[in-house]
Amino acid sequence: MPLKESFFDDVYEVVAKIPYGRVTSYGAIAEYLGLRGSARMVGWAMNASHTSNQNVPAHRVLNRNGLLTGKHHFGGPKVMQQLLQSEGIKVKDDKVVKFEKLFWDPGQELKIQ
Repeated sequence: MPLKESFFDDVYEVVAKIPYGRVTSYGAIAEYLGLRGSARMVGWAMNASHTSNQNVPAHRVLNRNGLLTGKHHFGGPKVMQQLLQSEGIKVKDDKVVKFEKLFWDPGQELKIQ
């Protein structure tokens, strides 16, 4: 996928495509964008997503083990969990239950252009 004006915009474009009730990881997004090893940069984009004009469902992006590592950026310690649960995603001890089953891999789901 060719990079646009901004890395963050590229990340937001991918995150906007995560289906309702599914989750992905920072690393999967970085790899899809051709920047393997840049999961932390995707995390920075998620942290700043509230400033975007786009609808960015940042709550659907987790660490590689399904942990809600970005939860402290949602305005409260349980907001991220509540957003996921509102989509039918179960969370226990800050981890998505059945993460592997709910995992959405942009590299498999989106055509690489």
